[in-house]
Amino acid sequence: MSQMPQQAALPKCPSCAEPVEPGDLFCGACGYDLSVVPEPPQDHPTLTMNGASGDGVDWPAPEPDRSGAPQAPHLPADLPGTDSGGAPLPEHGPGTDPHGHGSAPQPAGSGVRFDRPAEPEEYPLQAPDPRVADNPGNTAAPEEPAQVCVACRAGRVDSDGYCENCGHAQPRERDHVERESGPVAAVSDRGLRHHRNEDAFAVGHTALPDGTPAALAIVCDGVSSATRPDDASTAASQAAGDALLAALPRGTHPQTALHEAIVAAAQAVNALAEEPATAREHAPHQNAPACTIVGTVVTSGLLVVGWVGDSRVYWVPDDRSAPAARLTEDDSWAAQMVAAGLMSEAEAYADERAHAITGWLGADAYELEPHTASFKPDRSGVVVVCTDGLWNYAETAEEMSEVVPADAAERPLHSARVLVGHALDGGGHDNVTVAVVPFPAPPQGAGSA
Repeated sequence: MSQMPQQAALPKCPSCAEPVEPGDLFCGACGYDLSVVPEPPQDHPTLTMNGASGDGVDWPAPEPDRSGAPQAPHLPADLPGTDSGGAPLPEHGPGTDPHGHGSAPQPAGSGVRFDRPAEPEEYPLQAPDPRVADNPGNTAAPEEPAQVCVACRAGRVDSDGYCENCGHAQPRERDHVERESGPVAAVSDRGLRHHRNEDAFAVGHTALPDGTPAALAIVCDGVSSATRPDDASTAASQAAGDALLAALPRGTHPQTALHEAIVAAAQAVNALAEEPATAREHAPHQNAPACTIVGTVVTSGLLVVGWVGDSRVYWVPDDRSAPAARLTEDDSWAAQMVAAGLMSEAEAYADERAHAITGWLGADAYELEPHTASFKPDRSGVVVVCTDGLWNYAETAEEMSEVVPADAAERPLHSARVLVGHALDGGGHDNVTVAVVPFPAPPQGAGSA
């Protein structure tokens, strides 16, 4: 027989914990209303204690008690949930979880919450890394390998070009330069004794107005006793090469064009004395930038040379039974002694003053007197244009002919490398620059050199 639930007597006030008497409706100490104390919840077991009912009847739920007794307290899980913005969460039907998948219904107050928002399948990514965006392949940018010292082969090279291990200065880009342009090639090397390369060259090829091909080579040697000799040789070679490439296609005679190119080179070197304007004020005893120049233009049946200073041009025929020739005369103390008949060539070049130049390009130079000459060789061969860094080790035309490879006309770059190697093997006391220009077989009826 069921009984209505009776309110149990309270031994203490739920508010102030003072003892109370049975039947008291209010606490004598704090006045707390003892009638609002809820009754203990009814026992609703989840399992049938005496076994399953055999009649298969689903009994209806009991009617709510309206006798005025306090209602059972609500559990947090019984209240509808809200999100952080206060909006009600979506309700889920019985037998489904928040993701819509079937599941057994959970009893109220079980502690299992179904009011959580659904987890997204994908989360938004952060903004793309600009370094990755710049790399279309989405691959890590490779780091440049550390440069290893050429001397000790162990130390790293710092940003100033010196080994962090042994302190050795590393080769600069200009220390060794090779270039080809059409049939002409040139090589320049710092040598074994100088701390920098003060030589420079320009090579090129073009065509005359009638379509005849023309090849050119300019070689400049910076004057070491002057300031910025490397800048001087660079400016002179570029100015002369550009002038020739502009004048020859217009129909200017190669000899005239070469003369004008040397004048343009001199103007370019003179301009260096004015950059910066205060340079001479800080170093009033230094000479202005200066260099020598020598060049050649080769066209069908015509060989033109021009120079100021002591760099040289040699003619070496393919038929080595024919004589080779030196096509320039040095602007030097030794050459003046020989020309004046005061000394023999051997005596003059043995003197310590032999290589003192008497002509050069630069603001401190004497009156500019470019030398030009033209020749018409009667056979094929090569033209060797070089600084004294080479001809000091092959001074005469015969000596030069012996070191020029026999296939120089077919392999000009290889031949230039061989000639530079000859100078380095001989000691490499100076910068070495050489250009090799093949001279094709002339048309019938051309004169001799």
